[in-house]
Amino acid sequence: MNKRMYLFLISLTLIFFNLSAQEKDAGNIYNHVVVIGIDGMGAYGLSKANTPTMDSLMAVGSYTLSARAVLPTSSSSNWASMIMGAGPEQHGITSNEWQLDNHTLPPTIEGPGGMFPTIFSVIKINNPDAITAAVYQWKDFGRLFEKEMVDYDTSALSEHRTTQLASDFIANSKPEFCFIHIDHVDGAGHKWGYDSQKYYGGIERADELIKRIVESIKSAGIENETLLIISADHGGLKKGHGGESLLEMQIPVILSGKGIKKGFEINSQINIYDIASTVSFALGYIQPEGWIGNPIKSSFEE
Repeated sequence: MNKRMYLFLISLTLIFFNLSAQEKDAGNIYNHVVVIGIDGMGAYGLSKANTPTMDSLMAVGSYTLSARAVLPTSSSSNWASMIMGAGPEQHGITSNEWQLDNHTLPPTIEGPGGMFPTIFSVIKINNPDAITAAVYQWKDFGRLFEKEMVDYDTSALSEHRTTQLASDFIANSKPEFCFIHIDHVDGAGHKWGYDSQKYYGGIERADELIKRIVESIKSAGIENETLLIISADHGGLKKGHGGESLLEMQIPVILSGKGIKKGFEINSQINIYDIASTVSFALGYIQPEGWIGNPIKSSFEE
């Protein structure tokens, strides 16, 4: 079965998603959205590390340093929530041991591939011609989305290679949606501690990598059509995470792009699953009925 036929068949699942093919939301419309997720980058890290790129993006965009991850503060549960617009209670990904064919809690709704619908399937169902990409350093991120919904699906061992692959793809292919996962900050936290100089040095290196991705958006000529979102899955405490402390729970969310309020600190409570809803809103699609996230509309200029 070719990909176009597959997309036609799974489009029948729209009845469960409360969507209509090609139906647009009434929100601000962008042609491209890039999400950069820095694994383990607690919100407190931005106040202790030297991050000129993220600082400048906050100055020209909107941000919060008190967004909340979901419990447990493990990577799988939170990356899934970020791209699925819902929490573990809905999508069923409750630990890093989750597998599509081996889990305890079933999803409340099933989309393509038998899993809870992600932003990738929302985009592809609405626009089969849209180019989508997932570039990730943590290989296990690849089990959290519907493979058939991603045109460019690749993993790399280093943060530098991950950034290079993502930057090249953005510059050459101008995807409608690109999700980039960078893992080394979490690795530094586990090895040296989430309040160590090595950890903050990792955040500073991530800031440099973000700058390269921003430059790729500019070189692609899509800067004025792109919403950039930067966030994380969790923070950390001592050399671990998974608990309920604010150091583990609070994550940054930064939005930047034409049409985003400048230097605006978001005062309302933001949750990690609001990011998928914001992507859907920004691209103009109605989110699935099973999502519980809310678009961060206060960041958009009227």
